[in-house]
Amino acid sequence: MIRIKNPTSRSIKEIKHFFEKKNLNSLIKLIRIKTKSVNNMNINDSYPPELVDLYNLYQYVLINKRTTILEFGSGWSTLIFSLALKELRDKYLDKIKSLRRNNPFELFVLENEKKYLKITKDRIKKFNEDNNIKNPIKINFCHSNVEMTTFNDRICTQYRKLPLCNPDFIYLDGPDQFNITNNINGINTKHKDMMPMVCDILKLEYFYTPGTMIVCDGRAANVKFLKDHFKRKWIYRNDKKNDQHIFLLNDPALGKYNKLQLDFYKNLK
Repeated sequence: MIRIKNPTSRSIKEIKHFFEKKNLNSLIKLIRIKTKSVNNMNINDSYPPELVDLYNLYQYVLINKRTTILEFGSGWSTLIFSLALKELRDKYLDKIKSLRRNNPFELFVLENEKKYLKITKDRIKKFNEDNNIKNPIKINFCHSNVEMTTFNDRICTQYRKLPLCNPDFIYLDGPDQFNITNNINGINTKHKDMMPMVCDILKLEYFYTPGTMIVCDGRAANVKFLKDHFKRKWIYRNDKKNDQHIFLLNDPALGKYNKLQLDFYKNLK
């Protein structure tokens, strides 16, 4: 049986030191201070980073030895994922060759806001140049509009175009709910009392290999939607302290290659 390996809890001081060692002092300076009123939602500006969330994301990828990431949304998390994948690639590139992973140590970023996609691209390019990173991991940047739709007669949203990949780690932190086209029976998520409701993960559920992880940043209503419609066996954990939701696909191995993949995750070396 595979299990979710959870990051060790660290103090803010320890987390800051972690990012300092990664040459991410600029990230530390932007640490989010939650002072906005309940109805004052940022819909025109990018969200500042949360250090604990980003630290946890790095660790989830690292200690669970993920190979291919699909990120719904983009931001500081994209840079963090690229660094975590590079650390894994530098350590496990030879061992991954025996697995059926055609996008090993690649990151796929799906964004419905072109301006945020550009900000993310420019940030990563500058970081790699400033730190003289000669062989960064491959990042596939994908832009797609998002539209209202239905899934099992439930109103939700979907991306019009998805990147062709089968990730073993999915991060759900998009789309921007205020940039959704059309409506269903007059309903659109642009209203501030509505909330994100992605169905794309559900449509692809039977493609995922056992061992696949999903991490959702907040989005509790969307998480409930996923839980109620998943058909396969998923382990679920709610990190209430950090407002993160974690899923792990715990189906039996599909065959020889998936068994090798699961063994790779379990092996601590």
